This record gives sequence, C-alpha cells and structure tokens, in this order.
Amino acid sequence: MESTVGFQAEKKLILSFYDALDSASGADLTAVMTRFCAPNLLWRGFHPFNEITGPQEVARRFWQPLKHSLTRLQRRQDIFFAGANSLSDDGIWVVSMGHLMGLFDAAWLGIRPTGKMAFLRYCAFHKVADGQITETAMYFDIPHLMVQAGQNPFPPQTAAHLVQPGPITHDGLLFEDQPADEAQRTLNAINAMISDLGQWDSGLSLTDELARTWHDDMIWWGPEGVGATYTIERYARQHSGPFRAAFTDRTKTRHICRLAEGHYGGFFGWPNFTAVPSGGFMGMPATGKPGEFRVIDIYRRSGDKLAENWIFIDLLHFWNQQGVDILTRTTGIETP
Repeated sequence: MESTVGFQAEKKLILSFYDALDSASGADLTAVMTRFCAPNLLWRGFHPFNEITGPQEVARRFWQPLKHSLTRLQRRQDIFFAGANSLSDDGIWVVSMGHLMGLFDAAWLGIRPTGKMAFLRYCAFHKVADGQITETAMYFDIPHLMVQAGQNPFPPQTAAHLVQPGPITHDGLLFEDQPADEAQRTLNAINAMISDLGQWDSGLSLTDELARTWHDDMIWWGPEGVGATYTIERYARQHSGPFRAAFTDRTKTRHICRLAEGHYGGFFGWPNFTAVPSGGFMGMPATGKPGEFRVIDIYRRSGDKLAENWIFIDLLHFWNQQGVDILTRTTGIETP
C-alpha cells in the first residue's frame, strides 16, 4: 500500500480563508485578513504592491481596491496543493492557482474599466504555522488584465495571448492526500530541469536539452508580454531561445520555497534570479542594467517528465528597474 502524506489542516485553513475572503467586501476584508493571518504577516506581491506587512495593510492596499474594481469577484481555481518546503524546514505551504474573475466596473491601478468580464491570473503560496497564515507570495498578471481592457502595454509578443486554462487532465485540485512517492518524483523532475536551466549551456542543442526533462508536447503558459507556447520546438523558438539570447550574467537560482504534491509542484523566489539585458527583449533595446526576475512556476508532471508549466513573471518590476514605468506610461496615471 502506498504511503500518503497529508496536509489536511493546512488545506482546510486556506479553503476556509478563501471562502471568507471571496464573500467579504469593504471593511469586512480587514476582519477576514486579521482572523486568518498572523499580525506580522509578510505578503509579497507584484509591482506596484511589492512587500506589505500586516493583514490590515494587505486588505487596505490590495483587496479593497481590487474588489471595488472587479465587482462580483469569483475565484476560479485550477490547481491546489500543499507540501513541506524542500529547501528548508520552515513549515508547510499551500499553493493555489487560477483566475480571479469579475466585472471590471471601476478603474484599478489606472487601468480603464470595461464593464465586462475580466480575468486576473494569480498564483499564491501561503505558509501556514500554528493555525495562521504567516507568509504569502501572491503573484498576478497585471499586463494580462490590461490587454483585456484594450491597453496593451507591450509590443507584439513572441507567443500567444490567451486566457489560460488549467491542466488538460483536469486533476489539479488536490483536496485529498496524495502518495508520498509521487511528490518526490515530481520534485526530482523539477530539480533536474532547474539543473539544466541553471547552466544556460549544457553542451547540447536547446531542443535536446529541453527533451531531457520535458515531454515533446509540453505547454508553457507564459505571462502577458511573452505568451503561451506549445511543443519543445516552438517553446525553444518562441521563448527560451530568444530569452537566452537577450540576457547575460544570469545569477544562480535562489528560490524561497519549492514543493510538490502528487503530480504537481512549483516554486517562487524574491527574486528568483537576476540577469543583464544585453540583447533586445520584448521589443525593447538592451539597457545593460541588471534586472530582477520575480517568478512563480507551477508544473504538472506526467511519467518522469514535465508536461505543463504555468509561469508568473513580474515584468512591471523588471522594466521599472530598467527605468521604464510601464503602468504610468500606458495609463497616464502615477502609481504609488
């Protein structure tokens, strides 16, 4: 009989938190955040939110404005899993990925409302300790929302713009305990991929290198500004190859959390790495300035290789470091 590792208490806490958060509005959001989160909660979000300390501040600066803009907000989860951080003994983390969907009825961050349905791609890592959320990394694709509102902040991207679906297998919501050995197999596949990627020069062709850890019909669900791409050959042509050609001096990978459960796993960093844009990237000229890449990657494993990958990259933060305030340039409104 296969052994299982359970994280039911942590999962139930996050699901209860989401139930309360998703039904709350206005001042009630502060009460919900205070009820479920530690007083010294560390919340990491994409630019212009960055790091926020304390549940009251997260409610005031993020959730209240977002819910005022995206009315009737609905959480549409595609992936949900939990596990111990494989990089340290700092506890259990619960991961949720999907879209926050609402009616875009009021401006948010200067982005024009449409009065229509809009989707904010998100992924959140929640650290749970002593029955409370003590840390959250919540990454969300603001440029993707901008494109839906008709305010495309970037030149034409190399891959496809899509409202991205969940796993083709429709089995990403891991509410039940999973076999322990499956989590280890998923971590092994992710770690092997990271090892190859970290070299940026394995001595193999890019497609041969990718084939070591990816299925040929892989799907890379990339962020707005880059896009989604399908198969190793097209991924190499439409993202990985151009990206490697655009950057030099890439630092080693430094993740804060990396975990897996069942066939799903992922990681985040703050930042994951830095690199210098020495060639053109996203239609913009090289700056020669080091830039940080804050990234969440979520993976689905099939067999011993990776099959799907959902990616969140804080491109607003990266370009802000290069001297370009994408939000202000696009909306005409100064961001805090």
